[in-house]
Amino acid sequence: MLRPRGVALVGVSGRPGNPMARPLRYLREHGFGGGIYPVNPGYDELEGLPCYGSLGEVPGPVDLVLALVPAAKAVAAVHEAGAVGAAGVVVFASGFAETGTAGARLQADLVAAGREAGVRVLGPNCQGLLHAPTGLVATFTAAADRPLVPAGGVAYVGQSGAVGGSILDLSSEMGLGLTAWVSTGNQADLDLVEVASALLDEPDVRVLLLYVESVGDGADYLRVARRARDAGKHLVVLRSGRSTAGRRAAASHTGSMLGDDAAFVLASARHGVVLVDDVDELLGVAATLASMPRPEGRRVAVVTTSGGAGSLAADRCSDADLDLPELRAATQDRLRPLIPAFGALANPVDVTAQLFTRGAHAFGDVCRIVADDPGVDAVAVVLTMVVGQAGAALAEDLVGASAKLAKPLMVAWLAGQEQTAEGRAVFRAAGIPVFRSVGDLARAAGLVAPPRAPGTPPAALPRPAAPSPDRIRELLGARDGQPDEPALLDAMGVDRPASVVVRSRQEAADAVAGLGGPAAMKLQAGALAHKSDVGGVRLGVDAADAAEVFDELLTAARAHHVEAVDGVLVQAMIPAGLELVVAATGGRDGFPPLVTVGFGGITTEIYSDVASGLAPVPPEEAWAMLRSLRAWPLLAGFRGAPPRDVHAAVDAVVRVGHAAVAAGPRLAEFEVNPLVVGLRGEGATAVDVLVRTAEGGVPVGE
Repeated sequence: MLRPRGVALVGVSGRPGNPMARPLRYLREHGFGGGIYPVNPGYDELEGLPCYGSLGEVPGPVDLVLALVPAAKAVAAVHEAGAVGAAGVVVFASGFAETGTAGARLQADLVAAGREAGVRVLGPNCQGLLHAPTGLVATFTAAADRPLVPAGGVAYVGQSGAVGGSILDLSSEMGLGLTAWVSTGNQADLDLVEVASALLDEPDVRVLLLYVESVGDGADYLRVARRARDAGKHLVVLRSGRSTAGRRAAASHTGSMLGDDAAFVLASARHGVVLVDDVDELLGVAATLASMPRPEGRRVAVVTTSGGAGSLAADRCSDADLDLPELRAATQDRLRPLIPAFGALANPVDVTAQLFTRGAHAFGDVCRIVADDPGVDAVAVVLTMVVGQAGAALAEDLVGASAKLAKPLMVAWLAGQEQTAEGRAVFRAAGIPVFRSVGDLARAAGLVAPPRAPGTPPAALPRPAAPSPDRIRELLGARDGQPDEPALLDAMGVDRPASVVVRSRQEAADAVAGLGGPAAMKLQAGALAHKSDVGGVRLGVDAADAAEVFDELLTAARAHHVEAVDGVLVQAMIPAGLELVVAATGGRDGFPPLVTVGFGGITTEIYSDVASGLAPVPPEEAWAMLRSLRAWPLLAGFRGAPPRDVHAAVDAVVRVGHAAVAAGPRLAEFEVNPLVVGLRGEGATAVDVLVRTAEGGVPVGE
């Protein structure tokens, strides 16, 4: 479909103002070298080409058919395309699944027609495709009215036609040439992931941009992400809307503290995908990755024509989690002869306006010297009111300097478009993006830089074995469909207090006495996530008071309309410690299960101090998750306090991840809250457990 020998345009219009007339004009204007065959019985010729009454009359080979017909005629067009041996059909028309039940039936008929005819279908409700190397501009978006910018190794696939058109237009304006551009629309047949996979096979595509509204199968998305990473290519994704996985996570207890797309974000990060928040970030990051080396770290040196702009850049780089290290003494010594005494050498580097009297390449020389500093990973240039011919000369100097650097040189120009038009054209011709603000530059630099390393984990982290999947799934369905939480913890190897469920006053008294001391007593009800909220927890209960406390807990359950009370859990008291929450939500939508650890106990929602990872979580990642918590100092030993048993906490996180994988789609949510972490060497104990199961892969009640 990207390299067709011939393109037939079925239903092409001869009216110049009609959008369905544009694809024919675009194919001719942009120099498509294959056969171009208008098909419409209402015309003898169009754009100087013979116009055929039907596809069957076309004399040459046709690999791609553009169906420029209403929705009701699209199925017939697909059948005709198959009859002439076409490989693919682009269906532009709307009026399919996006309109309701009748449209969904028509879309199903379209898919069936493609399968019967042996033809792949792009769309419907899409804006087509573009492939610059072959001059194939098979679209009706007005963005194609611009001349094509020479391809720069960047390709785009998106589900929204309108957003795709805007991206094509804006990329041309900034000088970012797209090798390929595809709008997938309703994705009745060809979807975003399959098209993206094909574009990764293009040898001259180094950066692939995706605009995603719904992933569909997360496993397919992850395969594309892995392929991009393994091929040394960059995948940049702009996502809108919320996934099914996101809505499910937000509905769960622990998931309510996570972002809507936690699994998607974590899976993307694991495979090196760059996630952006808006169209300008998508294009800025793409242009940066396409035109210059990716930085090896997060250390930025700012070179500016204004001290104030340098201070602003330092603030925005800090916001983007970038470092501005002081330049080394040797670097400053090299800069000193170039920069006036009233400038600044350390970082930010303020060259002042006087630098421009010291030679045509003085600014470029400064940037090269700064980039040579081994403590710098990227150079951020912030220009102010250097305009007109001076601005154009400066742009030429910076383009030349950038070409000689092994590190990225990024530019923000804080001046009007009209006064800097010549200089911006120089940057555009070189494929170097010019950011409209210091904040835009800093955000892009933060996105293309590698993530910050969490630190070096301690040696000899625990590496527990995974539990038996059969045993985990058996326990999730035990006790008349209610999970057996204590046995589940035992199967996972997570420590818990000695405990027993009692269902009478006398059993309560006997159980407390049997534990040999004061005990904790808690309502046992599968649907009750927060026992303390309904007065369902009593601590330090003696055997003499156990029967009365048993009655009080059941009374509290009735007063708060707690359903499915299974009795009262009697637990041995354990020493106080630091309370964490460790939870897992089952994998859905093709993404792995999600494991979350956070600071809390009953205060978990207040602090919302959590970190997440994809199951199974290796020990090093579990340690990094704990290390990222704001509460980490309390684990490591805060202000002279003895450290907690971090190894035991890591062990629990790893075991929960193993169990989530073993449970498969049977698990909706598993939560240990609190996990009480003792002092170093004392271990970690799961005090309370919440388990929700799923039926047929869908959490119960959702």
